[in-house]
Amino acid sequence: MLLLLLLLPVCWAVEVKRPRGVSLTNHHFYDESKPFTCLDGLATIPFDHVNDDYCDCKDGSDEPGTAACPNGSFHCTNTGYKSLYISSRWVNDGVCDCCDGTDEYNSGIICENICKEKGRKERETLQQIAEVTREGFRLKKILIEEWKKAREEKQQKLAELQAGKKSLEDQVEMLRVVKEEAEKPEKEAKDQHQKLWEEQQAASKAQREQELAAAAFQELDDDMDGAVSLAELQTHSELDTDGDGVLSEGEAQTLLGGDVQMDAATFHDRVWAAIRDKYQSEESPPPLVPPQPASPTEDKMPPYDEQTQAFIDAAQEARNKFEEAERSLRDMEESIRNLEQEISFDFGPNGEFAYLYSQCYELTTNEYIYRLCPFKLVSQKPKLGGSPTNLGTPLFRSTWGSWAGPEHDKFSIMKYEQGTGCWQGPNRSTTVRLLCGKETVVTSTMEPSRCEYLMELMTPAACPEPPPEPPANGDHDEL
Repeated sequence: MLLLLLLLPVCWAVEVKRPRGVSLTNHHFYDESKPFTCLDGLATIPFDHVNDDYCDCKDGSDEPGTAACPNGSFHCTNTGYKSLYISSRWVNDGVCDCCDGTDEYNSGIICENICKEKGRKERETLQQIAEVTREGFRLKKILIEEWKKAREEKQQKLAELQAGKKSLEDQVEMLRVVKEEAEKPEKEAKDQHQKLWEEQQAASKAQREQELAAAAFQELDDDMDGAVSLAELQTHSELDTDGDGVLSEGEAQTLLGGDVQMDAATFHDRVWAAIRDKYQSEESPPPLVPPQPASPTEDKMPPYDEQTQAFIDAAQEARNKFEEAERSLRDMEESIRNLEQEISFDFGPNGEFAYLYSQCYELTTNEYIYRLCPFKLVSQKPKLGGSPTNLGTPLFRSTWGSWAGPEHDKFSIMKYEQGTGCWQGPNRSTTVRLLCGKETVVTSTMEPSRCEYLMELMTPAACPEPPPEPPANGDHDEL
């Protein structure tokens, strides 16, 4: 309709006689040959009372051309531009409200008729809008064709992935079995290696204890008769058990298990463990115990033998192949989910909004950088740096819900909700209004209510189909 109005040829207007301030559509109510009936039907007055600067009708319809009725309306013809109704109170108030100046006919103010200039500018603006609409719709048709082709390719790719998934699942399961079979001899060999090393450690420790016990026995056996007596044991007061600093005969006999003396073998088996932490050698100031810690090489398990290492290498290779196949399966499943989600999205009646799916657009203001990623999220971050604030994730991020536009134009608005919470306020949300444009760009953003943002996104996908252009040299019609 807009384009048709623009392209209508210039036509001749026929002047219809009517009282001042009356529109052409209402002139038949004002017949000077008979009394005037108020438009609300409540009163009838002589016609010469119309526009007599006195308000006779309650609805003010008898004074369309004067300021007598505060509730009346004055019609500006505005030839060359758009006709307009203004309040009767503005008639002859010294302000030019009608572009043709007809509202100031008796105020002493001279109003220049600027309707033709305003009409020219209006037509230029409308022509520009029509051009944007035509070009935007041309691009929209291209977007539709691109999505149609891309959707077919994605569906084909999805079918290929779904077909290949079963084969890859079988491969993963086969490699799992191979891995588990390879890990069995690996585990057995490693366990055996560990066991041998622990046995060696235990034997080495027992040998050291045996040597320590033998050295202590030899030192305690003062008379070298091959036995440690109560008196010989009592020479080591550090072995005192009751804390009085003296090892009594009774305490010594208790340590010897009730015997009065003990040979070397029995000393090692029955006494050494009880006294080893207290015993101090007489020959060297440092205590004989605790023993010196083993060197790092003694605590470190020796390298695996060649056969065990071969089992380990074989198992590791099987693990690597299994993990690689498992990663490939996960990647394939992720690709399938993404393709299924994208294909199922409602990208408009003909998929014209699909190209926005993988894009993001930014708008920089004096304070913030706003980022819109359609069908995903909206964010805001300080211009001078800082972490972004989530202004809302779309209602249709995980599962598609619906667009937020009115029923007759539902693809005109997107709604993003559940963003970062405001301080002592609601979660942020963003309404994105889609407007027709030749380019895709965020044109404005504002916060009309606390924590509720409004964005405008220009896109060819929002351009409606323009009406057909009339023939360039067609016959003109009378208005």
